[in-house]
Amino acid sequence: MVIKLGEPRRLGASAPEARLRFEAERRETGGGPGRRLLLVDGEPAFELSFWCGTCPFLFRRLETARQTLSLDSVQERLTGTLADPGDGGVIEAFGALLPEGEYLPVLLRVEPRLVVPGQEGDYFSGEQVATWGLDQFWGLPEYPYTPYYRTFETTVDASAHLYEFVVPMVPPTWNASERVEEYVELMGRGTVPTAVAVSTLDVCEPATGVQTDHYQHWGLTHFLLDGHHKLEAAATAGRPVQLLSLLALSEGLAESADCARLPALRTQLRSARASGA
Repeated sequence: MVIKLGEPRRLGASAPEARLRFEAERRETGGGPGRRLLLVDGEPAFELSFWCGTCPFLFRRLETARQTLSLDSVQERLTGTLADPGDGGVIEAFGALLPEGEYLPVLLRVEPRLVVPGQEGDYFSGEQVATWGLDQFWGLPEYPYTPYYRTFETTVDASAHLYEFVVPMVPPTWNASERVEEYVELMGRGTVPTAVAVSTLDVCEPATGVQTDHYQHWGLTHFLLDGHHKLEAAATAGRPVQLLSLLALSEGLAESADCARLPALRTQLRSARASGA
C-alpha cells in the first residue's frame, strides 16, 4: 500500500564520502563490465543483477556485508508512524549516506513474510526457475545467501510481473531478540513503526523463451538501511510496518518510465481488492 509519494529529488554525497555506493567491479584484463555491486563503507555487500538484463534477477549477500546503517539522530522519529516521507528530516538524514543521484521517496505500508532460500515461498527456487530454469553450470537455482522478506507482487501487464523484496543488510539471526520482542509488543498496541531502505528496480527477461513461464520479472528490491528488528517483529507477529523507500532512479536495470509506474501498480491492486475484483 502506498501511503504517500514524494517528488523526485537529488540526494547523496560524492563518491568518496558516501557510505553506500553502487559500482561495477573492475576487471584486471579486457572484456565487458564486471559484477554489479552494492558497497557499504567501501566493501562489497551485495552482488546485483548482471548488466545484460537477460540473466536472472539477483541480490546476493557477500561475505563483507556485516553492518546496518541506522542513525541514532532519527530513531525516536522512526519508532512511530510517519505521515509523510519528508517528516522529521528522515530523508535528508539517510540521503547523506547515499551516492549522489536522483531518488524517488515513497512511503509504503507492507506486511513482510520472512523467506529462507530453498524453502517454501523462495522466489529464486520457485518463480525464477520457472522462467530461467536452473543454472546451466551448477544445476541449481540462484542462491542469495541471506533470508529475506517478500511483501508484494502483482501483474504489470500480459508479459511482465512485479516482485517486491525487502533485503536485510545482516541476517535476522543477528538481531537482538529482546529488541524484536519490544517491537512485537509495540505493534500489538497498534503502533506501526517505520523502516528505511534504498531501493532499486531491475527489469530482467530471458533472451529465449525455452521455459514454460516466459515473461519479464520486475524485481523491486529494498535494501534495509534501518529497521532490521522492526521487519522481523512484523513478520513474526503478522503485523504491518511502514517502509520509507528511497528509490535510486539511475541505479537499477529499468527505464525511468518503469520506475514511475510502480506507485500506480500498488494503487491499482489495492483498488481491485477493495472492489472484490
